[in-house]
Amino acid sequence: MTLRLGRPAVRLRVTFGVMAFVLSLFAGRLIMLQGVDPDSYKLAASRESAKSYILHASRGAILDRNGVPLSVSEDAVAVTADPSQTRKKARDIATILHRKLPGSSYSDLLKGLVKPNSKFQYLARRVTPKVWKAIKDELTEKKLVGLYTVADPVRTHPNGTIAANVIGFVGAEGKGMAGLEYGLNTELSGEDGKAIYQVDGRGNRIPLANHTVAEPKPGVSAQLTLDRDLQWFAEKRIEQAVKQYKAEAGVVITMDVQSGEILAMANYPTYDPENPGKAAKGSVTNRALEQTYEPGSVQKVATLAALADAGLISLDTKLSVPGVYPVNGVRVKDHWDHGTLKLTMAGVMAKSSNVGTIMAAQTMPKAQFVDYLHKFGFGEPTGIGFPGESKGRLPPGDEWSELSRSNVAFGQGLSASAVQMAAMVNSIANGGTYVPPKLVKDFIDANGVATPAESDPSRRVVSEDAARQVTTMMEAVTGEGGTADLARIPGYRVAGKTGTAQQVDPKAPAKGYTKWATSFAGFAPADKPRFATYVVLQNPTNGRSGGLQGGPVFRDVTSYALQKYGVPPTGAASPKVPLSW
Repeated sequence: MTLRLGRPAVRLRVTFGVMAFVLSLFAGRLIMLQGVDPDSYKLAASRESAKSYILHASRGAILDRNGVPLSVSEDAVAVTADPSQTRKKARDIATILHRKLPGSSYSDLLKGLVKPNSKFQYLARRVTPKVWKAIKDELTEKKLVGLYTVADPVRTHPNGTIAANVIGFVGAEGKGMAGLEYGLNTELSGEDGKAIYQVDGRGNRIPLANHTVAEPKPGVSAQLTLDRDLQWFAEKRIEQAVKQYKAEAGVVITMDVQSGEILAMANYPTYDPENPGKAAKGSVTNRALEQTYEPGSVQKVATLAALADAGLISLDTKLSVPGVYPVNGVRVKDHWDHGTLKLTMAGVMAKSSNVGTIMAAQTMPKAQFVDYLHKFGFGEPTGIGFPGESKGRLPPGDEWSELSRSNVAFGQGLSASAVQMAAMVNSIANGGTYVPPKLVKDFIDANGVATPAESDPSRRVVSEDAARQVTTMMEAVTGEGGTADLARIPGYRVAGKTGTAQQVDPKAPAKGYTKWATSFAGFAPADKPRFATYVVLQNPTNGRSGGLQGGPVFRDVTSYALQKYGVPPTGAASPKVPLSW
């Protein structure tokens, strides 16, 4: 049978059939859109007309122990462009931005403004509200469009360079690059949020259109143990000493004896944390924790404390100290020429006799000596939580020759940081208990709730009696006949120890010991210790004496702390102990 389309009835039936088929296709599609998988199609449509923006979290502040801001974030914006809107007037816009943003690159701005196939480009970061207003006013005047802003806080330092080596700095992307800004970056940064807006065909936000916002979570603030005023004074004082004695660098640390909290951690040279790119080489380093060196005679405090705790020496111990003492074929001498001296242990400490220290140290087995040194914190990180902290070097005892043991006894052959040395001396001031040094006191959230920073537990290193005996020996150092009369503080009993040690130049290790480090450590009041202070100068070239160079810095910084915190003299006199017999 042949179908004849020329007949009206047939044509009508075919037309209705085609229409029914087309309508069935539309119906099926509608069912898919509204019934079977509506969400996926809705999402796809929204993606085509949505634009996302990062909502930067506010960075937590870094505060001193009294809440004084040392590093904070202030309002600023990132300038962005929609190249689909700025492309035609890119040169005019780039000219305005280049003129208003010192240090900007005209060519880079222009590239961002004409970027093909893009509706979002960063042009400048951390622009102050004042600068952005000037830019916006000129753009408006010239009817130039397509620039936008998002929040982008800038890091500032209300107290200038104070504690810069401790605090560190923040890079262009808002992340910590050095110091505590780097070490605590996760806590300080918080979590960025995100906003997704409906936009029109030109990329503009549609008023009242649906949008999704994931709010940013602000970072927590870190409250340090540092005292801004004491930190400032310590920095000025060590700068003065470095310049006076033409040293390469210097460090001062002051600790609260019982809590282990560091009230001052001063470094010189230092730098401006808002312009780290202009910092001189090495000036960004926190030498107090990152640099290690052979500590010299301050180490004798640990050696004699260990011997006293083991019952091998006491204040009554008497030694005949020769001018030259052979150890494994090496002739060891003191820093001054002398014949045989009849010294008490207080005299060995007060005169800083290497020979007397070696003679006493040889009565203790090496393994036992090493164990004491580990308890004092040598060869171990302090747990202070500072990035780049060095644990120093303490060779295992089974590697020691008799000469190595002798060298370590008076501070050569091992290395330590200034904080390790301060914590060691502080343990004597604290009655023989080692308190881990603390630099971060609390973390404070956006609601002002403070959470104490975690710290390691304290540990007993030597007995109270051993610490008391060594304290008496250290008082002899600042007394008549000692090596540090310049460290005395009028009205207060002062316990101290000088140090002068040869150093290997890290730039020319093959040349051996060609440099020096001079130091002084002590605490006051000696009979009721409140503050322990450690001073070190690296390679002074205008004189070489721990008592002469470090003692006055110790005196001034510790005096400042005693006065600020209202610590009165105890009124007691230092004990009179014989230095010789």
